Amino acid sequence: MVCLHYRKSNIGFYLPAGCLKLFSIFIHLISATMFSFNLKTILSISLVMLTGLVYAQKPRARDIGIPFEGTPGKNNAITDVPGVEVGYSTIISGSGTNHIGKGPVRTGVTAIFPNGKVNHHPVFANWYTLNGNGEMTGTTWLTESGFLETPVMITNTNSVGVVRDAVLKWFVEKNWYGNEEGWYTYPVVAETWDGVLNDIYGFQVKESNAYEALNTAASGPIKEGNVGGGTGMRCLGFKGGSGTASRIITINGKTYTLGVFVQSNFGRKKNLTIAGVPVGQELQDTLNYEVHGLAQSKHQEGDGSIIVVVATDAPLLPHQLKRIAERVALGVGRVGGKGENGSGDIFIAFSTANPDAFSRDKSTQVEMLPNDQLNPLYEAIVQSVEEAIINAMVAADTMEGVNGNKAYGLPHDAVIRLLRKHNMIK
Repeated sequence: MVCLHYRKSNIGFYLPAGCLKLFSIFIHLISATMFSFNLKTILSISLVMLTGLVYAQKPRARDIGIPFEGTPGKNNAITDVPGVEVGYSTIISGSGTNHIGKGPVRTGVTAIFPNGKVNHHPVFANWYTLNGNGEMTGTTWLTESGFLETPVMITNTNSVGVVRDAVLKWFVEKNWYGNEEGWYTYPVVAETWDGVLNDIYGFQVKESNAYEALNTAASGPIKEGNVGGGTGMRCLGFKGGSGTASRIITINGKTYTLGVFVQSNFGRKKNLTIAGVPVGQELQDTLNYEVHGLAQSKHQEGDGSIIVVVATDAPLLPHQLKRIAERVALGVGRVGGKGENGSGDIFIAFSTANPDAFSRDKSTQVEMLPNDQLNPLYEAIVQSVEEAIINAMVAADTMEGVNGNKAYGLPHDAVIRLLRKHNMIK
């Protein structure tokens, strides 16, 4: 992310580094007409033309200079795994005093398809919970069968039911199972609690919001921060939300991708660690939460949850995916998560390899990596989870919700200053 500033004015803005060349070419071309345009006019036109591009690409952790280990994929997102699609419904309305059923509303829904909305098929999967004060539906059969048969949905704690029911209805309307009669399935829906900022007891998530997340799911770059199910979430003393990251790894001469998506809503500020630096301790008195009233809750510091979805195209069987899901906890720990009593830390991992593995009546053959070759995946999962959480925090803007409660966005400049202070960056 590059900051452009005209030294004789107050005109300044951030531009993604990859767009700097495009901007330079534009300025060069328009300068040919300098006789009819002054500099302020040129910059104004430039800003108008580039506004959509600038604001569509919020800065990410690497953009502001935070270092991470590993090699990310093209978009540094879970959608780098071929076939994976992500969709959102973001609900933001109202301000001021909480009137249950009316708002203010700061919530949403996230949908993650393992292999898209069209060429869908069950995939091998498994799950793990670090601390179980939370919910992820559908995991009983997932454990028994070894297959994930539905998209993974994420929302707020009190909206799990409506989202689950909406998925089933959407399946019926889309004829998801074709001509199969008497089909059954158990949608996977996870949650975190957004009652500090959202009218959570007003049940603001509707069937239409789940439909929006499902219908808009797509591959490619993913928005982060205050979007989807992560809209009203808080994390490690600052605003949290939705985040993603990926890694490219090589095993036995073959290249694989591992990507993660997080809905991050956990932890105490004092434990926030970025690139090994105790940022939370250094910022203990900076931009603390403002809580004037909660929506009927006995919420304690550190309470919250984190949902993590892991995707890979490496050929893994369910017992191996369980081991992948277990390593998510190490990435959460690197940024300051402790698996506290009031936290629901629940993780699910799936593999898009072996597309023909599922059958109700025929024997199938599958491929799997040797257990002795899984260490690169373990490193990738820890690295990706760490970065996805920080990406969520970097992208999340300050948000004021019910009763004027406020969670501040992570102060980028202060973080970089602390990383320099601790010699993590130059």
